[in-house]
Amino acid sequence: MDKSLNSSKRGKCCRGGERKLIGIYRANAKGFGFAELEGQDQDVFIGEEHRKDAFDGDKVEIVITREAAGKKSEGKIVKIISRGIKKVVGFYQESSGKNYGFVLPDNQKIRKDIFIPAGKSKGAVTGHKVVAELTSYGGEGRNPEGRITEIIGHVNDPGTDIMSIVMGYDLPVEFPEKVLNQAERVSKPVSAADMSGRRDLRDVQMVTIDGEDAKDLDDAVSVTREGDCYILGVHIADVTNYVQENSALDHEARERGTSVYLADRVIPMLPHTLSNGICSLNAGEDRLALSCIMTVDLKGNVTDHEIAETVVHVDQRMTYTSVKKILEDQDGKEREKYKDLVPMFERMQELSAILRGKRMQRGSIDFDFPETKLVLDEMGRPVEIKPYDRNVATKIIEDFMLLANETVAQDYYWQELPFVYRNHEAPDDEKIKALAAFINNFGYSMHIGVNEVRPKEIQKLLGKVDGTPEEALISRLALRSMRQARYAPENSGHFGLAAAYYTHFTSPIRRYPDLQIHRIIKDNLRGRMNEAKIEHYHAVLDEVTKHASETERRADEAERETVKLKKTEYMQERIGKVFDGVISGMTKWGMYVELPNTIEGLVHVTNMPDDHYDYDENNYEMVGEHTGKVYKLGQKVQVRVIDTNRMLRTIDFEIVSEGEWEDGEDGRQVDSQ
Repeated sequence: MDKSLNSSKRGKCCRGGERKLIGIYRANAKGFGFAELEGQDQDVFIGEEHRKDAFDGDKVEIVITREAAGKKSEGKIVKIISRGIKKVVGFYQESSGKNYGFVLPDNQKIRKDIFIPAGKSKGAVTGHKVVAELTSYGGEGRNPEGRITEIIGHVNDPGTDIMSIVMGYDLPVEFPEKVLNQAERVSKPVSAADMSGRRDLRDVQMVTIDGEDAKDLDDAVSVTREGDCYILGVHIADVTNYVQENSALDHEARERGTSVYLADRVIPMLPHTLSNGICSLNAGEDRLALSCIMTVDLKGNVTDHEIAETVVHVDQRMTYTSVKKILEDQDGKEREKYKDLVPMFERMQELSAILRGKRMQRGSIDFDFPETKLVLDEMGRPVEIKPYDRNVATKIIEDFMLLANETVAQDYYWQELPFVYRNHEAPDDEKIKALAAFINNFGYSMHIGVNEVRPKEIQKLLGKVDGTPEEALISRLALRSMRQARYAPENSGHFGLAAAYYTHFTSPIRRYPDLQIHRIIKDNLRGRMNEAKIEHYHAVLDEVTKHASETERRADEAERETVKLKKTEYMQERIGKVFDGVISGMTKWGMYVELPNTIEGLVHVTNMPDDHYDYDENNYEMVGEHTGKVYKLGQKVQVRVIDTNRMLRTIDFEIVSEGEWEDGEDGRQVDSQ
């Protein structure tokens, strides 16, 4: 149907002329995709037959083919305006006995192999991971074509796997010489001139608390008690003192947007000379900071605050593990070692509990998913995979950073100055209604107001499912119903935190928005926020926030891919081993089982040979046709690893039957990792 259906103001469908819209096509590995429309919140579904050979990231012109009130619109691509992908990373395969080859893309959203004609392979052989520049995007019945521009290495060489992800996401690795030279020049010890006009906090007892392997320490904390109030200081490295606006360093940091933390390396936003050196709040050294000093009452209210340029001198570099030993484990040896700091840690624990309680009371949502901690050997092979420990110390830092971010955001919102906010809009109505319908199957309900759900309702739901077999599934679905948080020059609040104002102020070493915010704050503190400055910030912040949101998404995806890759690699070495697990998801093609170490794999229906299993959609169960055997969400099972696919980053399990395990046929212990 060439004519689109246009919607009237009342949402009814009506025939009309074609309404052409411009958007960015976001492909799905299954063939369909969505068009993100310019200036609109809602995206448009594009079926596989209507994508006109568009690639992920292409700018496209679409027409709406189906539009109805309360439902996602459908459309078709009528024109590809510009291409989003110029090069492809993948596995090179020579054609047997021929002088041409193909690149099998790592990116599963690219559905066709890339044809490499004779003389365009740059000497690549089967097994090489390569970068191919696209010379043609193919078409009906024709593969895209390209030429090899770089050989990353053989698929089995250490580091090739991660480097393929780095190049696939076009992450900048090396710093230009000009940027490195500038970083070297500005990295001078803090001088008396640098400290001039700043509040001197070098006598205030303060610490940094980070992971063991952290090197860029951009936040220090201090807590004292005055009567019925706590004085909380959150002291953040003054990176803008070294990264001047529009300098080579600034342009590079803005382009990168964020540091990227991959399994075996960090790709920093700033050169190490700065990030691990003069900008890092290293213990025992004078450092320049931007401090947010808050007076907090016993109910967790900030009754007063001040944001100031300061000089700090961190007393001790603490780790989460050490602070946990002091506070949670009451470890005598550790408490003696840091006896001068123990009273402050105890005040921190008290204040953290008050702040967390207040946040929970107002409805802040705490998705307590275990993050994955990877331990790699010197060859980059995973030797251990475990849930990341979230303890009293990690919560203290989380609570203090959240409060500083809220306090700074609220301050600048009411000053009505240009600023960068971290917004998290309320969830999409459709997704929330689908979640509400889904949880009814488990006997739960949610109160949804008129076109609105409150964060407290999600929080209450998570509280109800806590400790139940369906907890993991419902928590994940609730998370997926949320929108992505993003940066913007206008404030619209943070739904997940139930906060009216929120920003990112606390990590200028690794996030460009924080650096931009520090620049605004310092201009304001120094009386430089005149009309010209205000105009300047209004002019740049739209682009800065849009680019920062995009680079953040890119970094998140690359980080997820490296974790999936290392999980697959880890299980490849454990084919045949048996693990305890929990059924975490159900689909018509099988059951997902999650292990205690956060690894998830699929038990495909074809790998359930004891019966023919059907998926009961209403009860989220897998039911055996002949035996009546039932598998339910949250059920504990034992699984054997039967296959892995590093290319697709997938893991296949099979259920180990009770009889087989009791008879000890496998002869191996259950792997508890």
